[in-house]
Amino acid sequence: MWNKLYNILLSSDKNLVKQLRKILGFTPGHLHFYKLAFTHKSYQQPKHEDTSKSNSFLFNNERLEFLGDAILDAVMAEYLFKKYPTQDEGFLTQMRSKLVNRKTLNKIASDMELDLFLKQKGSNKISQTMMGNTLEAFLGAVYLDVGFEKTKTFIIHRILKKFLDIHELEQVNDNYKSILLEFCQKFQKQVQYVIVEQSRTHDNREKFCIAVHIDDEFFGQAVDFNKKSAEQNASKNALIQLGLLDNHLTNQQEI
Repeated sequence: MWNKLYNILLSSDKNLVKQLRKILGFTPGHLHFYKLAFTHKSYQQPKHEDTSKSNSFLFNNERLEFLGDAILDAVMAEYLFKKYPTQDEGFLTQMRSKLVNRKTLNKIASDMELDLFLKQKGSNKISQTMMGNTLEAFLGAVYLDVGFEKTKTFIIHRILKKFLDIHELEQVNDNYKSILLEFCQKFQKQVQYVIVEQSRTHDNREKFCIAVHIDDEFFGQAVDFNKKSAEQNASKNALIQLGLLDNHLTNQQEI
């Protein structure tokens, strides 16, 4: 019985290594990091005598997500700094935002088919936000497996150059709040961002509902786990209502 179980686990690991090798371009050395990267907190782990609320984060990908986010920011900052030697801080900041914002990360994760790994680890209902978070956790796993330099190479050559068109992104202005503020300044209108509701989810994540008022008239709202993102999405909805943005060319971020 134990031999049969061992063979099943071994076969599963071999299959995971094969799948990861296609994405990474190299054979992963520490498989447990990647397994953890694809374990979302919504997945109910089997109860263990050492598992409690105080250390439940050790059994999901949240810590790896935090690490991967920092690694991705650092790699993109260095890449842009070298690629655009004559551009100022404002341009570099905007470009980095375009490369690492939630919508971009969600799309990359989908193109990489990371949802297949999430399903293998027991996640059934997979949101777009979960996809982007998983990508960050995955990058955290890569970093712990092979270190910063190899992770940087992976991000630049197998993510940035494969799934993104940086020259196309140069022409895109997705700072909806900035666009709305410029419009209101031009026509001498007063814009105000109002927190309609601030709450916490069942897993203790903070959530914001932000509304946009222009000259005391309601022009849309949005909900997000990040206040700045909620303001951006609320601004986008306001621009659509004002007829300054085509609704068919934008996709509302899924929570």
